[in-house]
Amino acid sequence: MVQKRPKTLVTTSKLVRNEDSPELLRSEKPKSKRYDLFFSMNKVLLFCLAFRFANAFLLQTYFNPDEHWQALEVAHYITFGRYGHLTWEWKRGIRSYLHPLLFAFLYKVLALLGVDTPLLMIKAPRLLQSIFSAVGDFYLYRLSRALFGEYVAKWALFSQLTNWFMFFCFNRTLSNSLETVLTLASLYYWPCISVVPTRISKVSRKLALFMAALSCGIRPTSAITWLYVGLLELFSANDRLRFIFLEAAPIGSLVLGITFLLDRVMYGSWTLVPLNFLRFNVFSSGGDFYGTHKWHWYFTQGFSAMLFSFIPFSISGIVASRKWKLSGLLVWVLGIHSLLGHKEFRFVLPILPIALMFSGYSLAALRYQTSPNSKREKSRNLHTKRPMKMSLATIFLLATNIPMGLYMSLVHQRGTEDVMNHLAREAANGKVKRILFLMPCHSTPYYSTLHQNLPMQFLDCTPSVEKGSLVESERFLMNPLDFSIEFAKNWTVPSHIVLFDSEERLLKDFLISHSFKEDKRFFHAHFKVDRDLQSSVVLYVITV
Repeated sequence: MVQKRPKTLVTTSKLVRNEDSPELLRSEKPKSKRYDLFFSMNKVLLFCLAFRFANAFLLQTYFNPDEHWQALEVAHYITFGRYGHLTWEWKRGIRSYLHPLLFAFLYKVLALLGVDTPLLMIKAPRLLQSIFSAVGDFYLYRLSRALFGEYVAKWALFSQLTNWFMFFCFNRTLSNSLETVLTLASLYYWPCISVVPTRISKVSRKLALFMAALSCGIRPTSAITWLYVGLLELFSANDRLRFIFLEAAPIGSLVLGITFLLDRVMYGSWTLVPLNFLRFNVFSSGGDFYGTHKWHWYFTQGFSAMLFSFIPFSISGIVASRKWKLSGLLVWVLGIHSLLGHKEFRFVLPILPIALMFSGYSLAALRYQTSPNSKREKSRNLHTKRPMKMSLATIFLLATNIPMGLYMSLVHQRGTEDVMNHLAREAANGKVKRILFLMPCHSTPYYSTLHQNLPMQFLDCTPSVEKGSLVESERFLMNPLDFSIEFAKNWTVPSHIVLFDSEERLLKDFLISHSFKEDKRFFHAHFKVDRDLQSSVVLYVITV
């Protein structure tokens, strides 16, 4: 006799997603659910890759010299050592070769395939970085999903992809960009931050420690972030001795040892880069040579400009979500960096996605009565009131961030990139013999874009040991004409001179008297940044 199944089992087997709740209920087919989740995750990753690829092609402006001079220029020097340039930082051993070697490998592949053309030398590094950036976007999605659920994760990803500064900066070959990727991935695996099953928490913690140590190897200042997270883990973990002596110490020592050996090979001598870096930038305030800001700059200008129109949503998300550990990380990193005199936008790039995740929480909450991960059902009239607020918020964010992101990526400060792209094509056709840059040092890309073994010269700006002593670049800016007259007494006459129009007005007669004429003029900027308005970059060519 065959017994009938109890009705209770039939009832539970029909459990499906409750559309009125942001939470997912378990179905009777967990394998199918995991299968759908796998493909859902893959779609998110593929979407992020496609977005960042497009982002890389749209990026045509100059932002920070380190993108070229501390990454691509070093990589080009390693790969094509017969010509290239290493700045003073590499002679004093305050930079690790860990980051540039990624792009050196890319250049080597292009060279072996015989496709190291001017176009690919310019585009390939940012395309490689776009892959890393997409991984960072993906881990922000995963972290948001683990903390708040899938609905919030989608809005967090929306905030990340539409924020103007992430679009403008994340795909640049700065060490800060890779540091941001490693930070997002590591935060996802930290048990004290993310929601990780207990059975794999120890494994994930080791992975988190490895990526945290790697980010410190790339940028020693990343230790600011991991000191905070490490202390959180130490106070919340039950196995504190294991965490310190069997995980943190061995993994940290392993990564430090690998980078130490790597730098030994590249420098040719034993060089402890993190110590040299901290000694120069922190203990001796060497970074102040490049300018200082008020202590509150990150709060009132720097980080506020990066968040831009997302500010009210991020603040609202911080208050509503009550994830004080992560919001505390924001305050901690901004506070510690505020103690240093030299400040830059890119220094706090790794925590910008965290603030944008809170913005995603706030946007998702517009659909619910309380919070997006609450178990309370939506009200009857929510479909008419809340979606309107959500639509207005979305339109507002898109209308403020897309024009800003496109303008900064396509228009503002593009002249210095365009002039080097032009010179690379001209040099490939044998029309360039020697180039002189009469402009502030590191204003343009260099050999990594030109990719020709031609002599080039720029005005030096190595920090002087003697305080108050002006470097070559500063003396030029103080009096361009007198400096150029004196400089020309001992120069090897270049075939091309590159300068900004702000100095060209003062040097036009000097250039004509030395048989130079204007060849091309490239638009650069509509408004000034640090100095006088540099509206265009002018290329002069010799006529004899």
